[in-house]
Amino acid sequence: MKIDRLIGILSVLLQKDKVTAPELAEMFEVSKRTINRDIDALTIAGIPIITTQGVNGGIRIMDGYRIDRTILTSDDMQAILTGLRSLDTISRTNRYTQLMEKLSSGTSSILTADEHILINLAAWNKKAVSDKVEMIHHAIENKLTLHFHYVSPHTEGEREIEPYYLIFEWNNWYVWGWCKTREDFRLFKLRRMTDIQTGDSFIPRSVPYPDLSGETVFPSKYQVKAVIQPEYKWKILEEYGPDSFKEQEDGTLLFTFGFTDTDQIKSWILSFGNGIELLEPEEVRKDLKDFGMDLYQKYSKHDI
Repeated sequence: MKIDRLIGILSVLLQKDKVTAPELAEMFEVSKRTINRDIDALTIAGIPIITTQGVNGGIRIMDGYRIDRTILTSDDMQAILTGLRSLDTISRTNRYTQLMEKLSSGTSSILTADEHILINLAAWNKKAVSDKVEMIHHAIENKLTLHFHYVSPHTEGEREIEPYYLIFEWNNWYVWGWCKTREDFRLFKLRRMTDIQTGDSFIPRSVPYPDLSGETVFPSKYQVKAVIQPEYKWKILEEYGPDSFKEQEDGTLLFTFGFTDTDQIKSWILSFGNGIELLEPEEVRKDLKDFGMDLYQKYSKHDI
């Protein structure tokens, strides 16, 4: 993929004083003409690259850019390459690992990814998510619209978007794009997308980067207060952190946190079984009581 190669070429130029087009062509297994086009693309992007001809010629970054060349330390490069390696966990290829191997060949250990950090971006149903990531990535690169069926907690229907970013956040994959139905930018969870198809090409518009703060994506409309049994401390630590509760004298945990909607609150409360008592909000407490009565009646009529 071109973007991988451009990142690779820039990484090499940041480390070496000079390199030739044939050397880059051999490293990335492409033609010299392709390398020349890549160098032109990097120059257009604002990287001050100088190409000189002759016996001692080659490709290098302008000397005045040398301060910027020192910004990437060994730790920086290891972090970048660890991130690249993690992308292979959701890809059907090992192209990012191959990119790392090409960059590492004949260079210093600066390009050795940190073997002590392993990042797995794959979901349990890896194939389904990987296929979606590949298709959406292809659509973004080629500026193609996406058509899909989308199911959210409150709506269901067909959507058409102009896709711009693939995002991994909150342990899930999302696509950020211009929704033609809403006439605005929206975030769509890949797991809720089915029947995905690419459509016509589109002219990219000015794209704001999505605000991924929790309060923006999951606004707190309801303040929950609950008493939780101590054996569930691990659960609330995992989900909401140590600031979400206080340990009481009897060992129980007084939990307070904001939730987006009442359905989310009820499903979360039920996940504790009888290890929790909801104190607030009162209307959700009443709904849970009615739900419990319905369950009791439903299962009581089949008693022998």
